[in-house]
Amino acid sequence: MGRVPHVEVQRVRVPKASDVFAAELRGRILDGDLEPGVALPNERALAEAAGLSRTVVREALRILEIEGLVVTRPGRGGGTVVDRPDPQSLTRSVDIFIRGRGVRFRELLEAREQIEPACAELAARHRTDDDLRALDAATEAVRAVAAEVPAFLTANAAWHVTVARISHNELLASFMRALSDAVRAATDIADFNSDEVRAGALRAHDRVARAIRDGDGGAARAAMAHHVGAYREQVLKYPVPEELGLEHEREERQ
Repeated sequence: MGRVPHVEVQRVRVPKASDVFAAELRGRILDGDLEPGVALPNERALAEAAGLSRTVVREALRILEIEGLVVTRPGRGGGTVVDRPDPQSLTRSVDIFIRGRGVRFRELLEAREQIEPACAELAARHRTDDDLRALDAATEAVRAVAAEVPAFLTANAAWHVTVARISHNELLASFMRALSDAVRAATDIADFNSDEVRAGALRAHDRVARAIRDGDGGAARAAMAHHVGAYREQVLKYPVPEELGLEHEREERQ
């Protein structure tokens, strides 16, 4: 009898049944077969139709609910209904990626420098009267708390999100919500957030807001590019985290 050759075999990973079923329903929702507002059969009916346990079906529906593709309405007459993802869905995904992946702080700033000037330019093109009022309110909110660093950081992040929102581009606005939160958390540094730095931010906000109000996209882009570029040069002089991950988040809470 001949010698049996040694064969290396890699471990085969079989996907969870709940992931497979969630993918099936997700595909039908995204393809338009199941439109927003359509009520899905109850857990028992879905389980019988798919040949799965109710536990597996429940897990699959929970996955889709987290993704914003379905919503579960409790109580009598409730059930699971196909839904349309809200803008926060993408923000949550980007935030999880940034923190869970341990994205480098430098990469975060680079992404911000590419996205924010575009947001400002689009805001200048598409802003409405309501948008301008919201921008004025956000600008004044930052000014009102300029003497208090924690409140300033929160209001400052909200100002940047406001500019992104009035770009009327949901993708850019969703990205900016996640980026602004991550930048705020990473730069809560007392020495960096000096009176001079905060005053400079207020002046930069005024320049950006003025260009948006004037409908000058080029000026708005340039003003925002100068603002975030100067910010990067200043903040990198201080001990910021190299990576934004779960370890940094734990340190924040301690």
